[in-house]
Amino acid sequence: MRNIETAFQHVRGLVIVLTVGYFIAICYIEYQNKALIATIQSRLYVLYNGKVLEAYAADRKDNVAVEARDHVKTFHQLFFTLAPDDKFIQANVTKALYLADGSAKREYDNLSENGYYNNIIAGNISQQIEVDSVSVDLRSYPYHFRCYATQNIVRTTSTVTRSLVTEGDLRNVPRSDNNPHGFLIERWNTLENKDLKTVNH
Repeated sequence: MRNIETAFQHVRGLVIVLTVGYFIAICYIEYQNKALIATIQSRLYVLYNGKVLEAYAADRKDNVAVEARDHVKTFHQLFFTLAPDDKFIQANVTKALYLADGSAKREYDNLSENGYYNNIIAGNISQQIEVDSVSVDLRSYPYHFRCYATQNIVRTTSTVTRSLVTEGDLRNVPRSDNNPHGFLIERWNTLENKDLKTVNH
């Protein structure tokens, strides 16, 4: 009887150890499976020009600063890149106005009333902008930004280089085809727009 009781205790101990071991192994396997599924789901494959490119999905909070700077840059490039072509100007400005509130529309209306766009068309003037830097303050919402850029205004007789500094706030809005970053520029204001140099042709 003593041997049977000792054997039973050994068997019972072995069963308990195996059960706990199986439970730990199952938990570990489940954890690894979830981690693997999350990794696979965050990985995207994009077919571009016949090439397969790998992309990674990420939470928006990981890329807010990058997207905010690109939103501001895109707006300025659309609003200030002009050609002596009314349709080109309308197309660019229309795209830009989807990215900002009424403050940008007021600026456009003021420029239109002052004949700025008509002068560009009549004088065969081209205007390009290069955004040098964009600073965005993410510590408070809406996010305040300041944009530093250089404008080149090309006339038939000269090229004028101007310094442009603007500021405003960024508010979150739903993403759309016209506003892929999901930001809206508010209270947009020009702080500086002055000539740096003129080069005669």
